[in-house]
Amino acid sequence: MKEIKAIIQPFMAEKVIDALAVIEGLPGITVSEVKGFGRTRGRVQSSDDESIRCLKKTKLEIVVPDALVPAVVESIKQHAHTGNIGDGKIFVLPVEHAIRIRTGTQDDVDS
Repeated sequence: MKEIKAIIQPFMAEKVIDALAVIEGLPGITVSEVKGFGRTRGRVQSSDDESIRCLKKTKLEIVVPDALVPAVVESIKQHAHTGNIGDGKIFVLPVEHAIRIRTGTQDDVDS
């Protein structure tokens, strides 16, 4: 199992989520509104303000079987891309265990 975390532009979130929802076997998505900055330190190209500030982003968190990782990553890349600075990043991390709180079952990410 892998956890895919994607930090994307908020205005692209609905498009990305809709694209992910059609992937067969996708267990679910957690969506959070977050703030942060990357290489540009929060500076906007068109702004005269040179201070560092946190920008609004949307974070998607998805735990999937290894076989779904390429499809999920490609879908996010395709649907979150604008070509502008700040499009975001995708992180893929290993997941050691998944435990369903209601039933106590483990490593049951597919159900």
